[in-house]
Amino acid sequence: MSNILERMQKDLYAGKVAEVEAATRQALDQGLGAQEILNKGLIGGMEVVGRDFKAGDLFIPEVLMCAKAMHSGLEVLRPLLAEAGAASMGKIVIGTVAGDLHDIGKNLVSMMLQGAGFEIIDLGADVKPERFVQAVRDESPDMIGMSAMLTTTMPSMKSTITALKEAGIRDKVKVIIGGAPVTSKFAQDIGADSYAPDAGAAVDTVRTLLA
Repeated sequence: MSNILERMQKDLYAGKVAEVEAATRQALDQGLGAQEILNKGLIGGMEVVGRDFKAGDLFIPEVLMCAKAMHSGLEVLRPLLAEAGAASMGKIVIGTVAGDLHDIGKNLVSMMLQGAGFEIIDLGADVKPERFVQAVRDESPDMIGMSAMLTTTMPSMKSTITALKEAGIRDKVKVIIGGAPVTSKFAQDIGADSYAPDAGAAVDTVRTLLA
């Protein structure tokens, strides 16, 4: 791996936004391709971040800074990747369910998944079932990710899956759920495909489901 990509990974891990953006531009100036920079620099760096987050060596504020640094490089590469028709690892629609305004955990999952090479359509918080259904119709994603931080909003996850079934599109997408009160058993009970207890686990689970 080139020195510039190694430095990019280190700066990303340290959450150095300006440095990662500068390294991305420098790597392009050196003749490296956008896809190589993405895979070996940005995604490679976020894989280390994800590993250390799962191990408890990094915490949410640090991971958010790492993700911000990753995004600074991604914004430089995005038009070049689009021009080249670069394929993503998969497309995921994600949102916090109806009645729930908490979005820190959802945002962290979004950033980690984007850092792993997935295309993310973030619907935000307080997302009603019909909006998830419309997003599946409009975006044709591979997966829906739903988050709930309140026990009182967990039933919205079941309502969304029911709405997908009624719309005849449940079999077109995988469904993963997460959030502080959510459990693996609850995921099974409502007919979700899987559950992730945290952002690091979400990346691994999504990769497995979409493999």
